[in-house]
Amino acid sequence: MKAIALKIIGTFLLLVLMACGSKAKKESKETAEAKIPTSTLAIEKPQLTFGFIKLTDMAPLAIAKEKGFFEAEGLFVSVEAQSNWKNVLDRVIDGQLDGSHMLSGQPIAAGAGFGRQAELVTPFSMDLNGNGITVSNDVWSKMKPNVPTSSDGKPIHPIKADALKPVISEYKTNGKPFKMGMVFPVSTHNYEIRYWLAAAGIHPGMYTADNVQGQINAEVLLSVTPPPQMPATLESGTIYGYCVGEPWNQQAVFKGIGVPVTTNYDIWKNNPEKVFVMTKRFVEENPNTAIAVTKALIRAGKWLDEPENRAEAVKFLSMSQYVGADDVVLANSMTGTFEFEKGDKRSMPDFNVFYKYNATYPFYSDGIWFLTQMRRWGQIPEEKPAAWYEKTIKDIYRPDIWKKAAELLVAEGHIPASDIPATDGYKPATSDFIDGNTYNAKDPIGYINSFEIGNKDGSSL
Repeated sequence: MKAIALKIIGTFLLLVLMACGSKAKKESKETAEAKIPTSTLAIEKPQLTFGFIKLTDMAPLAIAKEKGFFEAEGLFVSVEAQSNWKNVLDRVIDGQLDGSHMLSGQPIAAGAGFGRQAELVTPFSMDLNGNGITVSNDVWSKMKPNVPTSSDGKPIHPIKADALKPVISEYKTNGKPFKMGMVFPVSTHNYEIRYWLAAAGIHPGMYTADNVQGQINAEVLLSVTPPPQMPATLESGTIYGYCVGEPWNQQAVFKGIGVPVTTNYDIWKNNPEKVFVMTKRFVEENPNTAIAVTKALIRAGKWLDEPENRAEAVKFLSMSQYVGADDVVLANSMTGTFEFEKGDKRSMPDFNVFYKYNATYPFYSDGIWFLTQMRRWGQIPEEKPAAWYEKTIKDIYRPDIWKKAAELLVAEGHIPASDIPATDGYKPATSDFIDGNTYNAKDPIGYINSFEIGNKDGSSL
């Protein structure tokens, strides 16, 4: 009997080892493929430290590290969470970080003279879309009667800020200022919530050279709240709504404290969101390193946009060293859906885009849009000629670095040549905005002057 028992135990252990060996073989094959040196670039600085804020759109950094894309380029990268966007900016400028996940507006503002000034560059756009605007349950209960519904009784999207306008008037009548949060003065979130409000005739406030609060003539008082603190600040009643990236809109639904009413996909379809930023000095001193970093990030973006990889990406992002949110919350948007009211989950396959539609390419036209909004709201206090917009963005957005990286990836067989856009750096004019207004990056002055609310400029020369 003892001999039979030992034989059974031995067989069981052998099967376990075989199964583990098969899994290890599969994992080692994947790891080996990722880590095979992919170019002959002479890396000037292989040890790097990059920063990020705990948002799902930091995903390319996490994936480039976890899937071995950085190592494949001869890079040994530490990826560190930062407390807020100001800290991110300061640490990159001061050289404590070699690069970082950053708001699109941050390197642009630094070059345009708003806030802390520095020479920063971006060779890589991290994603498209990914943000939402959430309001408290109380505000939603007052908005909802103003929102058209479909035959099944559900709200028709996109929901415009017209539905919010009478709620703001009610607060004003009762002597209560209407307060909303956004993540940083030069964040996409600030410009998106301003765009959404102003499209409904609601004034979101102006900046001047002497007043950088952005609340002059405001009907809605916008203030800065770090992304991870948004739900708690909403729940406490300090703000009545906010614009933020994921997972912090879905977290409000998950906790039952608020309702997302629109996404930035509906405010501006396939809008650019975050960028990867380094200093101009770093890129000049380490040109091959900058190309190698860009290569790894492009590969990460491509991996992320393969639908079968999203579930694995969610598991990485849920880890405490990255976003650290529940994978159920992360999966709500990362796997092609988005939940508005609790139970009203809708298909949104393009809520998070990391590679499709040339998402990783740093288009000049994307950057110029942010400059027009800075001028519209007074962060750029003086009129600028049209040529200034192009010159300013060409010092910051570096598609030349992106193209070198992409061409190497094509030669190595990692991406098809068709994924390199034939472009002068400008997207065609588009009216894919919630108000139907047309944006032509080659006519920034005309675009600024097309809005009823905001600064107007006299010259288009």
